[in-house]
Amino acid sequence: MPDFLLPVVDVLAAAPVLTVFLVIGLGTAAGQIPFGPIRFGAAGALFVGLAIGALDPRLGADLSFLRSLGLGLFCYTVGIGAGNTFFRDLRRQLPLMALCVLALVTAGVTGAGYSHLTGITPAMDSGAYAGALTSPVLDAAIEAAGSQEPAVGYALAYPVGVAVAIIVVALVVGRQWPGRRDPRPASADGLKATSVELLRPVRLTEMEAFRSGRIRISYLEREGATRVVTPGEELLAGDRVVVVGSPAALAEAVDELGSGMDRCLAKDRTAVDYRRLTVSSTRVAGRTIEELDLPGRFHGVITRVRRGDLDLLAREDLVLELGDRVLAVVPSEQLEAAADYFGDSERSISQIDAFSVGIGMALGVLLGLVAIPLPGGITLRLGVAAGPLVVGMVLGRVGRTGPFVWGLPHAANATIRQLGLLFFLAAIGLASGPDFAASAFSLTGLAVGGLAALIILVNAAILLGGARWVGVSAPRAAGGLAGLVGQPAILAFALSRRDDERIEAGYATLFALAIVVKIVMVQVLVAL
Repeated sequence: MPDFLLPVVDVLAAAPVLTVFLVIGLGTAAGQIPFGPIRFGAAGALFVGLAIGALDPRLGADLSFLRSLGLGLFCYTVGIGAGNTFFRDLRRQLPLMALCVLALVTAGVTGAGYSHLTGITPAMDSGAYAGALTSPVLDAAIEAAGSQEPAVGYALAYPVGVAVAIIVVALVVGRQWPGRRDPRPASADGLKATSVELLRPVRLTEMEAFRSGRIRISYLEREGATRVVTPGEELLAGDRVVVVGSPAALAEAVDELGSGMDRCLAKDRTAVDYRRLTVSSTRVAGRTIEELDLPGRFHGVITRVRRGDLDLLAREDLVLELGDRVLAVVPSEQLEAAADYFGDSERSISQIDAFSVGIGMALGVLLGLVAIPLPGGITLRLGVAAGPLVVGMVLGRVGRTGPFVWGLPHAANATIRQLGLLFFLAAIGLASGPDFAASAFSLTGLAVGGLAALIILVNAAILLGGARWVGVSAPRAAGGLAGLVGQPAILAFALSRRDDERIEAGYATLFALAIVVKIVMVQVLVAL
């Protein structure tokens, strides 16, 4: 290290907070540099951390708490955001889970064969397996090996695993291969509204698109009078209604009901009005649209829910979250009462419920500490990553318990998630820097780098190829690969390329399952 850097390194070693935020700042800037069509985004903090951490081992010392805190917060917020979608689509995700197990086992066996040919020891092979899959199971490998050798393989393989996985996800996430088992959500194609004049009578409860929640109907004009349609009523020939749904669902509904109109009924706001209302009331958040009973309460209907950048169709089973913006269609005189009911306060949702976040995280960490004995003398702990993820998914599905709302406003969730991710990556990079620099450019380092790339590519080939074969969509498969690898930066990268709820659901589906498989595999690899 040049002499002029010594005072700078001493200052950084004496001020860990300064070091971490310097890595985050420079890493974020580096993550925006394009490499062809790819930007590494938040993963830039990992690579800058490796470079700065390599200057002096002191820079990465005593960061285990920050690493655990960042990882726990990231996984908990992912679970909260994806829990409802995960449980709703669980049966659809079973093939992806089976492919995950097959991919991890096959990659481990293939990597062991490669290590035998290149002279990599079983202990280093197990560490490289954990590092390439960026998994928090290194402790299991070290305990099984009885030495620190797996840590060297972990440090060498980690950045290679991140880079290769991000490149693979970049090539896949935007593809449109057939997903017969995993149709595009309505939000992926956008929602539209159209006015329709009925040519024949139709009872809404007998209309498949309405009953299945693929369309919503709001305005009803009959004999010159306009009101909000009521659930289950019979529409008559000559009625005029406003239908909301995806373009495909709308086309199907128009064919079934009658013909489209040039005039938009919603432009007449004399008797019926509409407004985007912000969900800021805790009596509303965590409840389904059906539970709110807007027809009975205000003689109205919710047609859309804006969540982040997604416009979701207001299905009856959709659980509302703090910060959602619902499009409520109600009689004009009821609009202010409806606004008071939902809260409609941007200021309120700028604050998080520290009680629910604290209790949820505590439950997640406690679950991660539970030791689960497995055959062969293996002990499984979900750890600070999978524990909060599993608890977050359950609480995200539950929504609320009595007066306690477990969900987070979308903006708050995204902010906490991003901070957690950056803290985790900066701490990992600083701690792994010295080991990475010591071996990265040796023959052993090159061999381990090749092993890491091989492990990722085998996993990707089996998971993505199998997903396409069984009819799982490319976004869900890309999210699944991010979950299998277990690297938050890969999920963040996938979401930056495509805003699709299936990506997070795929990640949440495989993350915890993959950790269980990897804990077993690293111990098997040490014994080979």
